Amino acid sequence: MGRWQKLIDQILCGHNDANVSFNDLCSLLERLGFVRRTRGSHQVFRRPGVVELINLQEDGSKAKPYQVRQVRDIIICYHLRDKG
Repeated sequence: MGRWQKLIDQILCGHNDANVSFNDLCSLLERLGFVRRTRGSHQVFRRPGVVELINLQEDGSKAKPYQVRQVRDIIICYHLRDKG
């Protein structure tokens, strides 16, 4: 199992939302086809076919738990999986 699949499994599992690396989460979203735009300290991700915008802000080196939950909901709703 690859690194990105392990991260997706960790996010989908939902047991450890407070322990997801911010940089890894941003890289995963880009790998899933999202385009990043930076607005100050916020990283905004959008993807064709996905209505919601994902707005992430770093909390130290980790992603904020509620934002990990939002990413999980979008991965589940749109059946997004890593292609590589």
